[in-house]
Amino acid sequence: MKVILPVAGKGTRLRPHTHTKAKSLVHVAGKTVLEHIISRLSTLDVAEFLFIVDENGNQIEEFMKKKFPDLNCRYIIQKERKGPAHAVWLATPHIEPGDDLLIVFNDTIFDADLARIPNLCRESDGLIYSKEVEDYQRFGVNVVEDGLIVNMIEKPDTPISRLAQVGLYYLKDGPRFMGYLTAAIEAEDMVKGEYYLPPVFMRMVQDGCRLKAPEIDAWLDCGKPETILETNAYLLRGRHHIHGEAFNCVFIEPVHIERGVVLKDSVIGPNVSIAAGCTIERSIIRNSIINGNSVVLNMVLTDSILGDNVQLISHARKMNIGDHSLIEMQG
Repeated sequence: MKVILPVAGKGTRLRPHTHTKAKSLVHVAGKTVLEHIISRLSTLDVAEFLFIVDENGNQIEEFMKKKFPDLNCRYIIQKERKGPAHAVWLATPHIEPGDDLLIVFNDTIFDADLARIPNLCRESDGLIYSKEVEDYQRFGVNVVEDGLIVNMIEKPDTPISRLAQVGLYYLKDGPRFMGYLTAAIEAEDMVKGEYYLPPVFMRMVQDGCRLKAPEIDAWLDCGKPETILETNAYLLRGRHHIHGEAFNCVFIEPVHIERGVVLKDSVIGPNVSIAAGCTIERSIIRNSIINGNSVVLNMVLTDSILGDNVQLISHARKMNIGDHSLIEMQG
């Protein structure tokens, strides 16, 4: 198997956290998004990981060499912004006869048993992993009949289907799929100037290819600050790790405190992850992510994300308030 990971997106919805780093290197629950994804592929026999990167792809390459030095990785630069299908198509020269493909987009951390792929795909040509959602109007959805995909609708107005595509795809015959992808690009089958995968899959369906839409167990969106925090809370469930130094602190589970963190006179949690090198003093922090080497003093934080090397410093207030007063301190 070969795995294609398009990681060239600019991550504009995650700014300012993606101004200086690739969006797949944003931290959540003690790891980068990319580390969460690669770890979930460990049950597979992967011959090569094909990363589609932008001009800053050296960040991805350095990270992979440090965290996963034994994996066989190749880095392909996407010089033109022509959409996700175009990014996948750039891997075409490296897909050989006999290769099956797994395509994983990096906006999503998934929970799914990928070891079941051979059984799920025994009588089909591919898997378009899905998740049933309530807000189906926001997504491209799969329409399924008798266990097979018969149509794909982008952001439907009516609930013709609630099976949203989650950005995880398996193709049994890699070269054949790349052939369909090439045909779509040669035909300039574009939407608003970009190439997308659903038109490619529909070409396959119309030619009689059998595609299934298995549901994943969890779909954890990492595309926006608010969803990063939701994903952080989900991944921390059942985990309570305090590896740093804590003095006179209260912890409300779950939290993830890395080695090299110093905490003093603070209340931490729930749903807080703090990266190595941070110092937190006289603060209350909940439902937040604090990235490496940051300093937080005399603060009350909730629903917050701090990047690397941030200094957030306040001071205790002195007040003299009489009876029957109402003081509202706006955040």
